[in-house]
Amino acid sequence: MVELLLGQVIRFEGEVMEEGPGAVRHEPAGAVALEGGRILATGPAADLIATYPQARRTDLGRALLLPGFIDAHVHYPQTPMIASWGKRLIDWLNSYTFPTESAFGDPAHASKIAESYLDLAIAHGTTSMCSYCTIHPASVDAFFTGAEARGMRALAGKTCMDRDTAPTFLRDTAQAAYDESKALLGRWHGRGRLSYVITPRFSPTSTPEQLRALGALWAEHPDCLMQTHLSEQVDEIAWVKSLYPQARDYLDTYEAYGLLGPNGVYGHAIHLEPREIVRLRDVGAAIAHCPTSNTFIGSGLFDMAGIAAAGIRVGLATDTGGGSSFSMLRTMAAAYEIAQLRHHPLHPAKLIWLATQGAARTLRIDHAVGNLAPGMEADLVALDLASTPVIAQRAARAESLWEELFPTIMMGDDRAVSGVWVGGKRLK
Repeated sequence: MVELLLGQVIRFEGEVMEEGPGAVRHEPAGAVALEGGRILATGPAADLIATYPQARRTDLGRALLLPGFIDAHVHYPQTPMIASWGKRLIDWLNSYTFPTESAFGDPAHASKIAESYLDLAIAHGTTSMCSYCTIHPASVDAFFTGAEARGMRALAGKTCMDRDTAPTFLRDTAQAAYDESKALLGRWHGRGRLSYVITPRFSPTSTPEQLRALGALWAEHPDCLMQTHLSEQVDEIAWVKSLYPQARDYLDTYEAYGLLGPNGVYGHAIHLEPREIVRLRDVGAAIAHCPTSNTFIGSGLFDMAGIAAAGIRVGLATDTGGGSSFSMLRTMAAAYEIAQLRHHPLHPAKLIWLATQGAARTLRIDHAVGNLAPGMEADLVALDLASTPVIAQRAARAESLWEELFPTIMMGDDRAVSGVWVGGKRLK
C-alpha cells in the first residue's frame, strides 16, 4: 500500500554548504510517497495524488516534511547525568561520567536507559544516531536491541579504556577490547539497519597497546566506522602531549596506531593544528560538531567555516550528556550561535543539512538516509512551524520558507516535532 504524506517538502539537490538554499528544492504544497519502508517519490501533491489515486493520504497541513534528524555523536549511557553542573572535561568525566557509566554492567539497567534514550531521541525527531556505549558488552546489546525493535538505522560500539587514567572499575584490557569488540561486531554489524563502530574513548584513557589492538581490528574490518574524540579542550591536549611525548600532535596518537582513515569520525576537533587539518582532509575522515557540549563544558568555538573550506566532512551531534539537549533543533541553534561568534553565520538551509544529509555523510550512511529522494529509506520528520505562540507569531511574519523555519530552529523543541517515521512506520 502506497501512503502519501502531504505538506511542505524539502529535498537536497546540490552541495548545500557551497550553494546554500539554492541547492534545496522546496515544494510548498508537496507530498512524499512511501511504500515498503522506502521513499517512492516526492513532488507536488497534485502530481503524486494523480499518479497514486488509490494511496492512503495523511494530510499534515503546513507542516514541513524533511529527512529524519541524524545525531553523529552521542553517549546514550550519559542520559541520566545530562545537565550536570560546573565542571570542565577531565573533572566532569571523573565526577559524573565514569560513576554513571559504571552501572552498565547490569543488563537490566542498560536496557532501561537505552529504551529511555531511544524514546527521547524519537520524540525529538532523531531517527538515526552514532552512540558510544560503555566498556560493558551488555551496554552495546541493550542499545542495538532497542534500536532494532524500533526499526532504526543506528550505529554504536563498546567504549574501550585500559589506562590507569580511567578508574579501576571502568577499565578493560587491550586484549579484552579487541576480543569483545570483535564479538560484538560479529553479532551486530550489518544486522538489519545496524552498524558496529570501533570505539576507543580517546587516547588519554587507552594505552598504546590498546590503540594498536583496535587499529588491528579496524584493519580487519575497514568497512566499519571508528569513532573517538579529538582536541576538545586545550588542557586535554596538554594532557595528551604528556602521555604521548613522541607524538607530533593529538591526531598522531591515533595515526601511529592505525586509527586514522576514511571511515574515522572524530568528535569535537575544536583546537586543531594545521597538520591535523591537512591529514583529516587527505585521508577523507569526518568530524562530529557538538555545539551544545562545546559551550556547556567550556571547550571552545568550532571553526565550521574553516573546516568546510578545507573540504572535511562534518555533521552535527548532540554529544548527550556533555551536550545539554536531546534536540537536534537546539543543536542547530547552538551551531548558529557559535558560527555567529566566529563571524560566519550559517544559513538555515545549512543548519538543516548539517543535521540530516551532512550527518549522514559523516557516518557514511548517506546512501540510505539523510534526504527525501526516491529509493531512500523512509525516515522522516514533520515539523510544526507554529508549535508555540511565540514561534507562531514570528513565523506569521515570514516572507520565505527559511524565514518561517528559522524561529523553529532557534526556539523549537520536541513540541515542534509533529510526526516521526522510521522505515515508513509512524512512531510519533
